[in-house]
Amino acid sequence: MSGFDANNVYTVSVHDLPAASSPDSPAETEKLLLEFLVQYRVGGEFIYRDKLRANLLLKQYVLEVDLRHISLFNDELAHAIQDRPADILPLFENAAARAARTILFPLAGTSEERTERAAETIPKVQITLRSGLNLLPFRDLTANLMNKLVRVPGIVISASVLSSRATKLHLQCRACHSVRMIYPSGGMGGVGSGSDRGLPRICDAPEVDGQKKDCPLDPYLIIHSKSTFADQQTLKLQEAPDMVPVGELPRHLLLSADRYLTGKVVPGSRVIATGIYSTFQSAKTKGSGPAATRQPYIRVVHLELSSQAAGGGSNPFGVQFTAEEEEEFGEMARSEGFYERFAKSVAPSIFGSLDIKKAIACLLFGGSRKVLPDGMRLRGDINVLLLGDPGTAKSQLLKFVEKVAPIAVYTSGKGSSAAGLTASVQRDSISREFYLEGGAMVLADTGVVCIDEFDKMRDEDRVAIHEAMEQQTISIAKAGITTVLNSRTSVLAAANPVFGRYDEGRSPGENIDFQTTILSRFDMIFIVKDEHNEQRDRMIAKHVMNIHMNRQNAEDGQAEGEIDLDKMKRYIAYCKGKCAPRLSPDAQEMLSSHFVNLRQEVQKVERDNDERSSIPITVRQLEAIIRISESLAKMTLSPVVQNHHVEEAIRLFKFSTMDAVSAGAADGLSRGEVNEEMTRIERELRRRLPVGWSTSYQSLVKEFVTQQGYSSHALERTLFVLEKREVIRFSGQKKVVHRVGV
Repeated sequence: MSGFDANNVYTVSVHDLPAASSPDSPAETEKLLLEFLVQYRVGGEFIYRDKLRANLLLKQYVLEVDLRHISLFNDELAHAIQDRPADILPLFENAAARAARTILFPLAGTSEERTERAAETIPKVQITLRSGLNLLPFRDLTANLMNKLVRVPGIVISASVLSSRATKLHLQCRACHSVRMIYPSGGMGGVGSGSDRGLPRICDAPEVDGQKKDCPLDPYLIIHSKSTFADQQTLKLQEAPDMVPVGELPRHLLLSADRYLTGKVVPGSRVIATGIYSTFQSAKTKGSGPAATRQPYIRVVHLELSSQAAGGGSNPFGVQFTAEEEEEFGEMARSEGFYERFAKSVAPSIFGSLDIKKAIACLLFGGSRKVLPDGMRLRGDINVLLLGDPGTAKSQLLKFVEKVAPIAVYTSGKGSSAAGLTASVQRDSISREFYLEGGAMVLADTGVVCIDEFDKMRDEDRVAIHEAMEQQTISIAKAGITTVLNSRTSVLAAANPVFGRYDEGRSPGENIDFQTTILSRFDMIFIVKDEHNEQRDRMIAKHVMNIHMNRQNAEDGQAEGEIDLDKMKRYIAYCKGKCAPRLSPDAQEMLSSHFVNLRQEVQKVERDNDERSSIPITVRQLEAIIRISESLAKMTLSPVVQNHHVEEAIRLFKFSTMDAVSAGAADGLSRGEVNEEMTRIERELRRRLPVGWSTSYQSLVKEFVTQQGYSSHALERTLFVLEKREVIRFSGQKKVVHRVGV
């Protein structure tokens, strides 16, 4: 009696409990499932019965079942499905087929032939299980989850061609012509892969008239015309880039989808796959390696698309918004000064550079895509290039955009090859067919690609993204595959000037080492200079100290009025899905007249400096201003681009690209004239100041600026350049100039 509590009466139930019977035998389970399909209702509505009838009338033998409903109906059943899905799903499909027969042929039970006819018309109904299981990262799929139901998020990187797997094989013996049926099981291996290894070795037909049969070994032939087949497709799922731990390669997983789940996704779409985690004997390991090691894969029972990059519906991110959220977003858009507030919320930990943040805000929203009547597409995405000195927080901005954009890919220029950015052709290890694997620009379709260290890219790799940036497609002709992939992405690139720092003495063309072809594809080009300015340096230092000490600047008012990351992300997705502004007639007039002025300015700069501008102002730049004004309108959910949007767009454009065109001019002099003066001052200085002599800075100013009429800017620059070359040296707080070198 040890181990039991004494003096207690124990009861044992003699009769089986009715109603909530636990599913023990397969037949009982099937009965329970049938009951669930026919009787489960929410309110007064039998959901699954009605859904099944609707699908059957459309000749779609498929039914989506929610696992939560099953657990409400019978908890043990739901547990059984999660624990032994491979055993219970076939029963579920049989139950569904039976339910379907009773719905379509209510009198089927009355006579033999009717029952047979019903069985023929509705062979099998596919069940897809929608479940609210927790999402499992790829790295948590361990051996103890084998044959259980799992739910995995990822990006589809390649989808195979549809193949047909046999579900019923019609066999005939070649000697005695007796017929036999086999039902091969699903999965990746087995008879479905086209080999003859699952067939019986000997003919088992009964003897006729006492004659001894002499059927040979392996007598059966498959009669394909009488067998039945189902579609099957293999998908390759890769974990999303933001889930990969630092320093590891993204993992891949094979998915096997069949019947109605095939052909649902294209490479590049983000999905959440629910399925049975099982194994198959791959062709590679067969023969070599231990017998019991097998490769895992997932038999899909449900696919949720988390981005409709393929369908390109009205809501590009597959995000659902509640009515309260929509109301809140509408209020946000109407609120006073929302554009400024949003721009300030972009990378709040970075001090200043508000115009760049505004440009990035525009890039996140993007303009409107247009498809002309002749099928030509005009892109709506905005590309921005940040070009500047080290230490101006360019990469931080890129990292922030990667976090806040609904779809984003971050790459660094040095480590990216042309194939990695566009697409590569791989060969399937089993079927030896070529297939495409999308690169960064394809995976970020309808999102943003952040390319850091843009100047360190090899030229031939940079050329690969020319087409992606303007036509928004990637054409590929490799290994017998010629195709066009979509890459409707914005590009945010960061680069350093040629000399590592921006050299004021040279033209932007010499500082920027890119070809005109790539520069004209950027809508805004910012030259970020690290200026020495005591007041600004103090502010920045204070800001940085505050960030490092985790306290908010009370007097900067940085804390209030900021939008948090998650809300920004959803707001951007909402605006992109809801709003596509068009230009008003006034705005059109304003833009076209302005564009002509811009061209004239550039022409003047080119004439003064006596060289072609390295940053072109072409019709693309006019389109750029249109796109920027559209995105400003979209930011406040306004359907029409008004004049103030255009004004702001022109201001941003002037501040960025036009500034870059005329950079280096000062004191009303063009660059060419300044350079001329500098050479003359240098000649004079060398003549007047022998090696080893010194003079005061003031006397130089008096001599050159006041008497000979050179500009002070030119003198400053000359002394600066000479000091860099170690021809002169300053002392006494730049008051005295010594000539030290030749």
